[in-house]
Formats: sequence, C-alpha cells, structure tokens
Amino acid sequence: MSEEPVRLDAKRCALIIQDLQNDVISEGGAFADSGAPAHAKSQNVVENTARLADAFRKAGAPVIHIHYIVDQGAVGLKQNAPLFVGVKEANSLVRGSWGAAPVDGLEPQAGDHLVEKMRMNGFYNTRLDTLLRGLGAETLVITGAWTNMSIEHTARHGADAGYEVIVVSDCTSTTGDEWQHAALNYAITNVGRVATGDEVAGALGAVAAR
Repeated sequence: MSEEPVRLDAKRCALIIQDLQNDVISEGGAFADSGAPAHAKSQNVVENTARLADAFRKAGAPVIHIHYIVDQGAVGLKQNAPLFVGVKEANSLVRGSWGAAPVDGLEPQAGDHLVEKMRMNGFYNTRLDTLLRGLGAETLVITGAWTNMSIEHTARHGADAGYEVIVVSDCTSTTGDEWQHAALNYAITNVGRVATGDEVAGALGAVAAR
C-alpha cells in the first residue's frame, strides 16, 4: 500500500458496492463451495462495507450498488466464458430470488443508486459510466466480490475511462487469501491504489468536517 494518505472530495467520489449478493458470498448460495463465504467472513467484508457506506452517506457522497442479475434460465447470457456457464448451470443470481438479493446489511438505502449487469465488468453495457459522470464523480472507491474477477474488471475499466480508482482491501473478498493477495498486490498495482476502509472513511470525514 502507498504511504501517501488517501485524499477524497465527497463531491467528486462515489462508493461502489459490487456483487455482494447471497449467491456470491453467502452460505447456502450457489457458489458456497468455492470458499467465498468463508473468505468474506474472514475479511469481515459485509460489516466493513456497511460501515463505509454509512460514512459515504453521512458525507453526502453517492453509494452505488452493482448487482449481477439474470432472468430465469439465464436468457440472453452468452455462454462464451466459464464464469457465465457457471452462472447458468447453477441457476444463480436469478431476478427476484434469494440468491440475487443483496446480503443482509447491504440492502440499498434511500438515496442510493442501483445498477444491474450481466457481465463481470460493472461498466460493460450498463448505465454506470453515465450515472457517475452525472454525479460528478472522479474517484471510484470499489468494494465487493470477487476481488480477482469482477472487482479487478471494474477497476481496470474505471481507470481506462479516466477515473481514479481505490480498491478497499478489507471491503473486498474472493475465494481465499491467495487470490485476494494476487489481486491487490499485483493486478491492481498499476490500475489504482489499495486502501483500508478506515483510511477511506477518515479521508471522507476530514472533508465533511470542513
């Protein structure tokens, strides 16, 4: 992690909460056998992200939930990659189901924004970029699952699209520590920066107190 302190302007940043849905990280979810629930618990990702979301709301900064949602039978989900095949075969993330719902404690609140996607990247064929530009956001603070897949995809696209990117180390999780470290310590290195939830909340608090 960089020694440079996190600097945030609440009027020019946004929090992204991506894929923290039951099928993705909950026991009993479609992908529970992957180890994702245990890793999410070890990271305390739900509680940490909920606390950070509250800090953004108090600072008047936008909170954006990105949910992976497919219709029954994964209609329209092209089966060109193993992840998409897995989503269909597991009958996961189906609109209106428990599996597609956000995990307890991370339900969208009044004033939050919701973006739906059908690919790993939160930007791809969604309204995310239009929404962010309309909100005046220049810095993306990214939380969610899985760090080495959807989070990395969204972070890379965000950087290419001109946003500064911060990936929150203790508000992200995947299937285990090895992949978490690979994503944060290697893949994200030249895309953005990595910070803790406390560092991000502290930077917001400093701005909000002015």
